[in-house]
Amino acid sequence: MSLTSETVNPANTSSRTNTPDWFGSIAALIGRLLFGVVLVAHGWQKLTEWGPSGTAAAFESMGVPLPAVSAQIATWAELGGGVLIILGLFVRFVGPLIALIMAGAVYFAGPTGVFVSNGGWELEAVIAAAGLFLAAAGAGVLSLDRVITNARNGRKDATAASV
Repeated sequence: MSLTSETVNPANTSSRTNTPDWFGSIAALIGRLLFGVVLVAHGWQKLTEWGPSGTAAAFESMGVPLPAVSAQIATWAELGGGVLIILGLFVRFVGPLIALIMAGAVYFAGPTGVFVSNGGWELEAVIAAAGLFLAAAGAGVLSLDRVITNARNGRKDATAASV
């Protein structure tokens, strides 16, 4: 995904200017925020509604190895990973981690079809795909990852200028 689009000045074809890709930047932010909220909600549900023992019991009934440990990993990966994704921080690390956890969810839940209403794998697959997409595309311009990158490169105000 390009964060800027190059345009050619018709009067001088050798001059190129970088202009902000507003649609791409805003779309990446909205997608990241929605994905993060979904993850936080699922982690929060495991933590507060089901509780650690309820989540572990559900994992045990599905045949997940080390259900108490696996439940904690899933809970905190979803909750903490969701917060990091919302902030746009470490998304190239968090994305694949979430995708891996969702692959395990598909495997152990024993999908009975596509639709989640029938115990299917659609939700887990979409969450995994979103994680992989973030790993490939990065967090985008409007993210803490970009702020850190710019600061490391000595361009502390580059984020605001490039948006």
